[in-house]
Amino acid sequence: MNQIEPSDSLQQLSEQVNQFALARDWRQFHSPKNLSMALSVEAAELLEIFQWEVSSTATPLSATQRQACEHEVADILLYLLQFCQVTQIDLIAAAQAKLQLNAEKYPVALAKGRSVRSTDL
Repeated sequence: MNQIEPSDSLQQLSEQVNQFALARDWRQFHSPKNLSMALSVEAAELLEIFQWEVSSTATPLSATQRQACEHEVADILLYLLQFCQVTQIDLIAAAQAKLQLNAEKYPVALAKGRSVRSTDL
């Protein structure tokens, strides 16, 4: 089995994901529809870890929860990278643009300490 080397950049990780899929001839299954569905499933699996938690406040994760969360966030990231490859979306540029848009929608003076939609500010 080939060992996958650690990546120090999102671009390198994206290329590793691409090579992983190509080696298995899986790109044929990677349509935007299929990948977006897989992303949704993995996000739901992350949510499932906390499904029966009594408190809605932040509590430390147990070792088991932490490992399960690590697996699910990794799955989410890997599918997201594949989705961006297939749709030719620059993930970093899209995230930076969205962060700027959110800064405009939620100015600090109005949003600080408030958990409301931008239309309610």
